[in-house]
Amino acid sequence: MATITLNVNGEKRTVNVDAGTSLLWVLREHLGFTGTKYSCGKSYCGACTVHMDGNAIRSCTMPASGAEGRNITTIEGLSANGDHPVQKAWIEEQVPQCGYCQSGQIMQAAALLANNKKTEP
Repeated sequence: MATITLNVNGEKRTVNVDAGTSLLWVLREHLGFTGTKYSCGKSYCGACTVHMDGNAIRSCTMPASGAEGRNITTIEGLSANGDHPVQKAWIEEQVPQCGYCQSGQIMQAAALLANNKKTEP
């Protein structure tokens, strides 16, 4: 077992887990951030997408020990009231269907837009 300190949604959290435990399972099972979903377990589908230092990553294959000291944002931390522009657009455009993978898609889109800001000429 290893003691790992993570900065999740702006708060430091400490867990005692096997160092190889995926970030996904630490977020879901140890810290209660269940908006991040498990699906393929191989980084293909994106249901487990979170932000690490502002970049979208697949948390199902990231060992929790590799996230130590990094800033992690889950769907719960994207906005306080579900009012992030991507979340608002998702609702306005009626994107949701079953909803299972929506949090990962929103996190991927939010990182893409944040890292590719349009600048006016």
